[in-house]
Amino acid sequence: MAKKRDSLGARLNRGEVAYDFIGNRKLWYSLSILITITAIVALAVRGLNMGIEFQGGAVFTTPKSEVSVSQAREYAEEASGHDALVQELGSGALRIQVGGLDTAKSDQVRSELAKDLGIAEDKIAAELVGPSWGEQIANKAWTGLAVFMILVVIYLAIAFEWRMAVAALIALIHDLTITVGIYSLVGFEVTVGTVIGLLTILGYSLYDTVVVFDSLKEGTKDITKQTRYTYSDLANRSINGTLIRSINTTVVALLPVAGLLFIGGGVLGAGMLNDISLSLFVGLAAGAYSSIFIATPLVADLKEREPAMKALKKRVLAKRASAADKGEPLDGPDEDADGFLDEVETTVVGQRGRRGRPSENHG
Repeated sequence: MAKKRDSLGARLNRGEVAYDFIGNRKLWYSLSILITITAIVALAVRGLNMGIEFQGGAVFTTPKSEVSVSQAREYAEEASGHDALVQELGSGALRIQVGGLDTAKSDQVRSELAKDLGIAEDKIAAELVGPSWGEQIANKAWTGLAVFMILVVIYLAIAFEWRMAVAALIALIHDLTITVGIYSLVGFEVTVGTVIGLLTILGYSLYDTVVVFDSLKEGTKDITKQTRYTYSDLANRSINGTLIRSINTTVVALLPVAGLLFIGGGVLGAGMLNDISLSLFVGLAAGAYSSIFIATPLVADLKEREPAMKALKKRVLAKRASAADKGEPLDGPDEDADGFLDEVETTVVGQRGRRGRPSENHG
């Protein structure tokens, strides 16, 4: 009965089950390349729906009205001669955004909207936004992004090694590209809230990656002193050992963001919530994916190019071939690496004994 109650997470942590993430890395690379190309094509063809903060224009806020969103959009576009974005606020009021308007044109549009909507002109709040403000925000965001990535690369190169820093940087670029591509595909407006969301996901994107890297760093100490595991084998064990933790933390983070996106933005019509929550939702999901399927496999690929790792892999494969010819179990004891294996088991998968032996906690 105890075995039936064991969860997948517990079995993963004990090393009883494992998925070959590293062995299937070409599949994950292909999938990521396909998604990234789709995002880039969407950006090239559709572009981004930039908000008035970046292109300039006017925002009109009306009191509660019986006019539908589609009808209000038609009125605004007829009055201004430009495309309009209309959102219904939670109170029933309407928020109408029209790009490319100056002060004189804004007053004219406000007057015509008041007539069409049947609302007193002084009840419609009008706000002009210049494109220079949005441009300043964008420039500061780019500067912040560049500084952040440089610091991340330096920190990871010092704390871990340069290969892990390179892999983490590629994973970050992958996550940002996918998130921006999604904005292009769905046509969500890019506002200052979007920029804030994009900068926020950078830390989340790195979180799971650093967790796996830390496990991998500890698990590969003195790796060349044994002939049982290749670097890729231990990288795969690191992913499996932290998999449930990564899934749990990602789901917990996604739930409130999903509430903002689908309830706050979709049901209540809060436009700013849409801008922030979509970037957070996509970025969190992409970050969890890249830490498992992109960053760690890339580290394994880079490490396997080292002469020492090539020599180790050759010895490991030779020993496995020899064991297979003799009919010996491939996961039997390794007399030259007992201490190493105990450390790997404890660090990577949390098991006190070797794989194949029952843990002390489970009898």
